[in-house]
Formats: sequence, structure tokens, C-alpha cells
Amino acid sequence: MITITDIFEKFGITASDVQAKDFEKWVINFAWSKYNDDKMNQRVIIENKVKSLGLRFPNGTVGKEYSTQFIIPNELVDDVWIEGFEELGLRASLKDVESKENALIKESPTSEDCDANAKMENIEECITDSVVSQENIIADSETKSLSENASQTKDLTLMIIGKPTTPGDFTVKLCYKHKGWIFGEPVSEVKIPIAFNPDPRSLWKNIPTSENISFYKPDYISEYVKVEASETSGPRKDIVAASQRGRSHAQEGKPRDDHFKLHHCENSDWYIIAVADGAGSAKFSRKGSEIACDTVVDYCAAQLQNCIEFEDKIRAYKNSENEEDARKQMANIIYSIIGNAAFKAHKNIKNAAASNEGSQAKDFATTLMFAICKKFDFGWFIASYWVGDGAMCIFNQEKKSYKLLGIPDEGEFSGQTRFLTMPEIFKDAQAVMDRLRFSIEEDFTALMLMTDGISDPMFETENNLNSYDKWEAFWNKLQTGFVDDGIYGVELTDDNEEAQYQLLRWMDFWSPGNHDDRTIAILY
Repeated sequence: MITITDIFEKFGITASDVQAKDFEKWVINFAWSKYNDDKMNQRVIIENKVKSLGLRFPNGTVGKEYSTQFIIPNELVDDVWIEGFEELGLRASLKDVESKENALIKESPTSEDCDANAKMENIEECITDSVVSQENIIADSETKSLSENASQTKDLTLMIIGKPTTPGDFTVKLCYKHKGWIFGEPVSEVKIPIAFNPDPRSLWKNIPTSENISFYKPDYISEYVKVEASETSGPRKDIVAASQRGRSHAQEGKPRDDHFKLHHCENSDWYIIAVADGAGSAKFSRKGSEIACDTVVDYCAAQLQNCIEFEDKIRAYKNSENEEDARKQMANIIYSIIGNAAFKAHKNIKNAAASNEGSQAKDFATTLMFAICKKFDFGWFIASYWVGDGAMCIFNQEKKSYKLLGIPDEGEFSGQTRFLTMPEIFKDAQAVMDRLRFSIEEDFTALMLMTDGISDPMFETENNLNSYDKWEAFWNKLQTGFVDDGIYGVELTDDNEEAQYQLLRWMDFWSPGNHDDRTIAILY
């Protein structure tokens, strides 16, 4: 063991033991102080470099997938982690990525690369590419050493993922062990702000509609019409429908304005479906939509209860050789049922307004779409009427086809909707006839009627209603749901009475800017 005295003697320095011990103490204290200063300086330099990286978290939204990452140079830190994330619903993980320097090293040809390419006819080319000279052989040896220790030159990537659970402004700590950190030393940290916006859905109120208002109706309703299989034709189509008050109404405790009504005639096997959207600007439109649906379904049910003559004319129309004449005759017959039903609904609304003191027909303004249909041995006969917006369509997934039963009925100005209560809707027979549709279909996947609370967010534009791909996407969305939002699809299978509740839940999907009442009826 070499002592301070031995060192003194080596250099010809005469000192007493006391002096030697005192000098030894002085050297140790001096060196220790310099060592700590140097370590502190090194730490401060690295901390300043980390701060200069400008690490920032992008804002997120509660309930939506969040993902970001930081790349910390390996030359600055040995380990890094984040504190204060778990309670926010996020998690962080660390992984290595090659630093830019190491990537460049790996791209440079080595002596081994040249050996591998020695079979080339022009070996001098390989030597030239690697710039191997007497001096570079040494450099190449150093490069090979770095390449073999590539894992030591990897940067650190901190991945942050998850779904934020709490809205607000927060501060989290990015903690790290600086390069040269020794066990027992404090770790360094950087405080970084992060903000999470609330889920827009959580901001909406759901104030129940007061039962003390005029013409009260529940905030939501669903129904399933199960039609049992017959011995002759096997399984028969069922009807499912649901109606839900929109978020914009729920926010203010206003009532649902939409309505629907379903009916299956047991005696004649005719289906009748009606959907209506009461005008948001009309104070009693909720009653207008109800009167419209009830009137047309009740009227058609009475007409189709015992309608052998009507069905014979449908068969004659199917077998007619003169299609043009047959179509005109059929149109007149449809007018007498469908057209009269619509006009009767118009009159009943006017009568309701007259009996409600101080009211006018426009206070009960509503759209209306309805259809009657029956399966014959040659296919399905379908007839319909449509005034207002929304959508009504015969969809056939097997044949990749669709058929709109009218067009969204806007007024003279963009965004203006026509309503059943408007006088011009029944100004003459042609005005009524223009809204009628009828056809014979071999079969179909579904007949769908919906208010614009569904058609607007699902199709976005009127032009998209004329796209088979959009209808197929909509049909698939009905069955797959909105998994990211925890909303599952509707099992549109035969005799599934649970479909009415599934459909009601499905209608709670989120679509920014689309918060109107939602109603849909499906014959499938």
C-alpha cells in the first residue's frame, strides 16, 4: 500500500507524519469538492439540454384514444419514465430506437462487407467504395467495434398511450437518470403540462320532458312486430322501429317531435309502416306527427283488411302486356288508398288545430312517409307516399341494389323542408301523385324509413342517398354498431324481439352537429 509519505519521498519532499496526513486530508477534500462540482456541472448541462428538447404533450379528449411519443438522446440519459399518468388513464412504455449516429455507422461499409463482396469480378470497386486506405483500416476497425455495440448507442423512445379518463389541466413529471448517474444521487425531472378536453357527450344534459305539457309523449319508444312463419310460405318478415328524443331537445327538457306507427294485417298479410318528423319550430308538431302516423296507418289498415279486388288488380298489373296503361290504372288505385290516407292525415291535423284554441295548422307541422307492402307468389308489391326530408328506401344486399321511394322534399330555398300541413301539398291531384311510388320487387333485404335525425349523420348529403355503397355501409353499421363508443349493433334476425331495444341503444351514436330526434322503422 502506497502512502502519502511514500509519494513525498519519491519526489524528495520532507514532511512530518502530521503534515502528510493533513495534506492527504486536504487533497481528498479538494478533489472531492472538485469532483462534486464537476458532477453537478455535468448534471446541469444535461438537464439544460433535456429542457431544450422542448418536450410537450399534445392535448387529448376524454374517452378517445391518445398516443404520443418522446425521443430522448441516449447521450443524455440512461433511463427515463413518467410519474402521474396512471390516474389519468394513460400508460407509458420505453423502447430503444437506433440513434441517427448508429444508423449512419451501420450504413457505412466495413472490411467484412468487402470480404462478402470479394467474389465480385472488380474487387477494386469494393475497396474504393469503402475508402479503405492504410489510414482507414484503423478507422474501419473502430467502426466495427461501434457496430458490435450498437445497443449502447440507441436513443430512448417513451411511448404514451391510453384513453384519458379525467378532463382538465394537469402537470406530469418526466423523470430520468442523467448520463453518469450514480446510485444514491437524486434523479432529474421535467414538469410538463397536459390538458384533456371533456368528452363532448358528457356536456349534454338529459332533462326529462314534463308530463304536464300539452300532448305529452315519452322521450323514447321502441316496438317489434313479430310475424310468425306460415305453413305455406315459411318465415315472414318482421318490423322493428325505435324513436328517441334528440340531444338538442334533451338539453332543454323539450319533448320528442318524431313519431312512428307499425301494423301487420293478420287477415290479409299487408304490412303498413309510417314515420313522421314534427317540425322543431312548430310548438305542437309532436302531436302533428302522431296524428299523421295514426291516421294513415288506421286508414290503410281499414282499406286492406278485405281487399281481394285490389289484390286482383295488382296481379293484373303484374301480368299486363300493356305496361303503360296498366301502370296508369294502378297509379289511380294507389292514389285512392295512399293519396287519400295522406290527405285524411292533412285534414285531421287541421281539425286538431281548429279544436285547440289559438292554434293554426302550421303549429302542428310535420313530415310524413309511409308504405304498404305485401308478398305475393310473384314477389313483393310496395306502394308509398313521402313528403318532407329523411329517407325511405328498398335495399337489396344480395342484388347490390337500392330504390329510393321518393326524394328528400325541400322547398324553394336550401334547407327549407315541406310539411304535410302546407296547403300546396294537396293543391291538385298531380301534386299528390308526384309523391306516390309503387313497384314490384322479387324480394329485398329491408324496407327502411327514417327521419333526418338518422339520414343526415349517416349519409351526410342528399347525393349520397343515391349511392348503393352508402346504403350497404349503413346496413352494415346497423349490425356492427359503434364499438369505439361501446354501442353494439342490432341483430336483424328473424323473430328477434330484442332488436327493438338494440335499435334504441344503437340510435344513441355520436355525430358532431347532429342532435335531432332520431326515428327509424325497418321491415326485414
